[in-house]
Amino acid sequence: MDALELIRFRALEVAVRIWHPRGRHTLVAWHGLSRHGGDFHDLARHLGPDWRVIAPDTPGRGLSSWSLFPAHDYLYSHYQEVALAVLDHFALERVAWLGTSMGGLLGILLAGSESGRARISRLIVNDVGPEIDADSLAQLASYFAVPHRFSTFSELVAELRHHYAEFGIEGEEAWRRLALESSRRLIDGSWGFHFDPRIAEQFLHDSPQDLWPTWQAIECPLMAIRGARSDILSATTLAQMQAEQPELTLLEVPGCGHAPMLNQRDQVEPIRAFLAGRPTPGASLAARLRRGWTRLRGVDGTTPE
Repeated sequence: MDALELIRFRALEVAVRIWHPRGRHTLVAWHGLSRHGGDFHDLARHLGPDWRVIAPDTPGRGLSSWSLFPAHDYLYSHYQEVALAVLDHFALERVAWLGTSMGGLLGILLAGSESGRARISRLIVNDVGPEIDADSLAQLASYFAVPHRFSTFSELVAELRHHYAEFGIEGEEAWRRLALESSRRLIDGSWGFHFDPRIAEQFLHDSPQDLWPTWQAIECPLMAIRGARSDILSATTLAQMQAEQPELTLLEVPGCGHAPMLNQRDQVEPIRAFLAGRPTPGASLAARLRRGWTRLRGVDGTTPE
């Protein structure tokens, strides 16, 4: 990152990582359940200096405060308040949003709500949608409900390589950076992950919602990214997302499950095109045909003679 800002929100301090602080355009990038804003390093570098990338660490993760009241603070309703406070801090009246997994759900909740709709100009959801496979959600809950402790750093690295094998991470340098940014030394000298183990309580206090009405209510341009082997965002759900939002731009990332790291140029270029409002390389032919048909229709909805 190129800069770090620490924002006070009630009793919590929220760390916000920033790349290209003087960029002409701004993208808010929000990470997944157990990750942090540092995951967007490669995305920001590939987008280049014209794009200021603002990536907060959600409370309980990374450099942000851990909550003393998880049942109150580790909830989507609270994350929405934190997100709006971040937008206010940077005087962002309307901004593009990219969210991976949990960050994508947060973007859907904001863009489809009365309080957040006017603040999101474009929304990109990375490997998540209004409906999540119940078995996969249960697996996530069971994994994070158990504290992870490692006797040595190499044991932690091995677990990271196993758990994030589907992220499409390539190269020793990328894995080394992931390990260094995902670990913390515990008081007894052992190793743990960077996040508060109590973030898993979100699964107890934040019951799953039916987000299809929220998805339908979104009015800004939309893009959905799916790992070709994802067990969180199914092909069936993605098809329904496009049926509900015919202008949806799609990108499938081969060789990835949940969730693409967005660290390769061929993943970032379609994102850049979408943010610029250009036809997106890799978008489905059906979506392009639907957009063309819409443009050909008359203003009253009838087909021109």
